[in-house]
Amino acid sequence: MTTRKELTEALRARYRSATFSDRIKILDEFVALTGYHRKHAIRLLGEEAARAKAAPVRNRLYDEAVRQAFTMLWEAADRVCGKRLKALIPSLVDAMERHGHLDLDPVIRTKVLQVSAATIDRALASVRQHIDGRRLRRKGVGAAIRRSIPVRTFADWRDPPPGFFEIDMDR
Repeated sequence: MTTRKELTEALRARYRSATFSDRIKILDEFVALTGYHRKHAIRLLGEEAARAKAAPVRNRLYDEAVRQAFTMLWEAADRVCGKRLKALIPSLVDAMERHGHLDLDPVIRTKVLQVSAATIDRALASVRQHIDGRRLRRKGVGAAIRRSIPVRTFADWRDPPPGFFEIDMDR
């Protein structure tokens, strides 16, 4: 296996700089020596050229300023999910701007108001991970409610025992 890798490394530079007719000859020799399928050999020998190509840069619609606005709104809304935050954003932005807690550029404001819930969740994913690696919530809020609601098990259904009843069918 190491000899195949060494041979691949040795031929890769020669293959990349060769003309088309020379590449065919190099490829024929390489396939005969290694036993690789021809298409696999082409991929191996041209691999560095493929790695050298830069990945296309995506034109991001929501930049860091919009993410910071999402984070501030998310914190103000007590870290709710993206679907609920999407519904809260219009009233929350108005209230925070009115009270001086938020001052958004008009371009950023329109982007924040038109964002989808899934995009909010994607934008806040890194922020959620930085909170001790887990999502923090207020503790003990539901515990008192859960304790106050009686839970009946199967054994509790016999109290009171079933009996007879009467129904009047007259109009």
